[in-house]
Amino acid sequence: MWTSYLDWGLSDFSGYIAADELYDGPFCVLSIVDNRTFKRLLYQVLDHDPDHQDITAFFHRFRMALRLRGLKLQGVTTDASTLYPEPLQAVFGDVPHQICEFHVIKELTKAILRAVAQVRKKLAAQKPTGQRGRPTTTAAKRIARRRQQLQRKVAELFEHRHLFVQHNLTPAERRTLQAITRCLPQLRTLRDLMEEVYRLFDRRCRTDTALVKLAKLRQRVRRFKQIGKILNKLRSPSLDKALTFLDDKLLPSTSNAVERGNRRHRKMQKTVYRVRTRAHIHNRIALDMLRDSQKDGRTNTLKTLQKNRAA
Repeated sequence: MWTSYLDWGLSDFSGYIAADELYDGPFCVLSIVDNRTFKRLLYQVLDHDPDHQDITAFFHRFRMALRLRGLKLQGVTTDASTLYPEPLQAVFGDVPHQICEFHVIKELTKAILRAVAQVRKKLAAQKPTGQRGRPTTTAAKRIARRRQQLQRKVAELFEHRHLFVQHNLTPAERRTLQAITRCLPQLRTLRDLMEEVYRLFDRRCRTDTALVKLAKLRQRVRRFKQIGKILNKLRSPSLDKALTFLDDKLLPSTSNAVERGNRRHRKMQKTVYRVRTRAHIHNRIALDMLRDSQKDGRTNTLKTLQKNRAA
């Protein structure tokens, strides 16, 4: 099956692939998927955690399949794992390597939401303590009002925390954000920072332009000591690699093609209750790939049957 399947999978090869690893208990599944046609091209099931030697051998297998068919690789998209840069450089040379935009933004949004949670925690710690029961004196009423104000502020920040990382905001959402961040300029800085990050991935600019913007952003953020951990995320070289796609309109910015196959594998795990072995995982993925290769013929058969039944 393998030769005929590769002939089918590489018949309309786009030149762009996505590579990823999936952990299934003690096993690891390495996958290469065409990042534009969403066809799984190659996989390997390991009984240990992969290292650079395993990834290098895996890429060598794929390069041999391309050479036998006279094809050339144009670009690779992976997540921010350290497993891929060195093997890709060793096997494919200077082929453009794109870090998945989704994974990079995911880490930044986590850092910003964590910073918002820290502000909520500080506000909650500022709530004054008063005597139990209904406040009667002027001082007790003042303390109660202050507690209610802080509690309302903490609740609003928790309820609308998604506004700090949401890509696009409506005018009403911007007014809400302005209201809940009143007297909290550091939170408005976080939102401005997130908008600047989203602007980096605008397809209308080139990689060099985006890198200049990123350097200015890193220099600007140094002044804000409260967001030092977020600055560490901005200094990550993965963010620079995530801007590679701006110079190539055909290079996908995310590794959604291979992630889709991983999600399908996770769904299969929920319905297969037997003890999974390396051979079993290998056969299940091979069966899935065989079904993909027969999809066109199966679709034509169904259309023909439906047409004859209607007639």
